[in-house]
Amino acid sequence: MNRTERLYALVEELRAVSPRPRSARWLAERFGVSTRTIERDLSALQQTGVPVYAEPGRSGGYVVDKDHTLPPLTITPAEAAALAVALHGLSGTPFAADAHSALYKVFAVMPQRERQAARELAARVRLAVHPARPSALPHTLREALSTHRLLRLRCADARGEVTDRTVEPLGFLGGDTWHLVGWCRLDSAVRGFRLDLIREARALEETAEPRPVDLSELGTLGRDFVALDELYSFA
Repeated sequence: MNRTERLYALVEELRAVSPRPRSARWLAERFGVSTRTIERDLSALQQTGVPVYAEPGRSGGYVVDKDHTLPPLTITPAEAAALAVALHGLSGTPFAADAHSALYKVFAVMPQRERQAARELAARVRLAVHPARPSALPHTLREALSTHRLLRLRCADARGEVTDRTVEPLGFLGGDTWHLVGWCRLDSAVRGFRLDLIREARALEETAEPRPVDLSELGTLGRDFVALDELYSFA
């Protein structure tokens, strides 16, 4: 069993016995590895958002919160591969890290046979990967939008001129090129900022109530966009 398979199996084991805990020693014996390896695996799961937590005491151990994990999914191998292909397209966007975490959670709760079939199908698919290291900037923008925090941006325009701006983030426009929509305090107006032209971004402590978004203020940039909740039901 390789590490990826062991991570999936750890989630399944903890979910099966939840809310009872499993000790790191018990899990190490179960999977034939050291206790230190199990603790590293559990830490990796926690970092990807899997709700694993430790219960102290002689009878304590590690527990997964069933209320915040998915049950085994009746998802086909082709559907799983399609999700992976689609979410790969989010590389470099504000949702890249969240997409990776969500996909991992889906794979983690697929039955073993379907997961193996999905892995075999995925091994036959090749995707272009940008050689540059992922930037933390998109995640910073997404976090600021979610928490209503102002942003201090250093942006370039089409001519390469760079300005510093304080922006109230209002939303994103997604497509071939992603834009941050925000109220620019320098211009006192709604502006669209291309993510690939933002040189630096820093979230400030100050927060602001979200303003109504009028995309018509962006001119041609604001045309032909549909809200995500209109395309897919979030009910």
